[in-house]
Amino acid sequence: MTPSIQEKPKVLALTQPKAAGAEYLENFKSRFHLDVLSVKSRKEALPAIAEAVATTGPYSAFIILMGTAPFEPFDGELFAPLVPDCKIIVSASAGYNEFPVDWMTEKGIWFCNTRNAVSEPTADMALFLTLAVCRDTTRAEKSVRNGLWRNDHVPCTDPSDLTVGIIGLGAIGKHYARKVAAFNMKVQYHNRSRASPEIEAEYNATWCPTLESLLSTSDVVSVSVPQNAETEGMISHKEFSQMKDGVFLINTARGPIVDEDALITALESGKVKRAGLDVFTGEPKVNPWFLQSDKVTIQPHLGGLTNKAARDAERECFANIEALFSTGRPVAPVNEIKSV
Repeated sequence: MTPSIQEKPKVLALTQPKAAGAEYLENFKSRFHLDVLSVKSRKEALPAIAEAVATTGPYSAFIILMGTAPFEPFDGELFAPLVPDCKIIVSASAGYNEFPVDWMTEKGIWFCNTRNAVSEPTADMALFLTLAVCRDTTRAEKSVRNGLWRNDHVPCTDPSDLTVGIIGLGAIGKHYARKVAAFNMKVQYHNRSRASPEIEAEYNATWCPTLESLLSTSDVVSVSVPQNAETEGMISHKEFSQMKDGVFLINTARGPIVDEDALITALESGKVKRAGLDVFTGEPKVNPWFLQSDKVTIQPHLGGLTNKAARDAERECFANIEALFSTGRPVAPVNEIKSV
């Protein structure tokens, strides 16, 4: 027998799910009561969340889909009306530096990001940027558009046999390792802890025990770590000085992980030959130097923004909620909540 609305756990979504699919949503709503806010900014969301709780009663779960920028900052003030009944908050984003995870933990709320949906599309972006900087495609395209044909473009760099150093062999890093191998690039990585022998064998990846050992021996350095207090500014002047002369740098993680002033200095000196950037400090604002320079290939943080990734990200959100209420634990928790 289908449970009534009153018996179903209540779920509130900040914005309308658009990618999960009608059939998938109907299946979810057969077991959960889903309400959706009609808001476009944090200013609208603050009173709307409080009004929804006051009007219809408490919610057991809260969903934040892609396109978070208009609603930031996500903090205790925004989520306060959901306390103490909300058991879980889920986000369709892979990164979670913009969320108050410690605050949620204190309030007994599980928090989940999406670990799988955007991993391969982001790796695809890293691969695209790797090939673009090796083949110097930004400058080549500019030459053609300006009627100069090849200009002084050739020869460029063949990616084959270059060594790629991946900082963070997580889900994105693993996909990237598999993809660059198809171009005969050698793979090494640096994690705080070494991956299992099975993982290293699967991805033909060599572990570098220190960041310096990776930086000093890589022709391409790709950043794939999450942004947190430990990783912000982890690639700065010292780290660039440890790199090979003429190295290529790829960042598809988060802008603040790479010190942009230090990167510009390294590009100007030739220490970094070219950089491929999908993320920036202070985005959507971009340092004008990057906009004007032929030494960078830039993208507007498009790594995980594909139609399949959007679908899978929304479905991961719903799957985390379903898992909590069916098993007592979400699929991909960022934090740990002790059962009472």
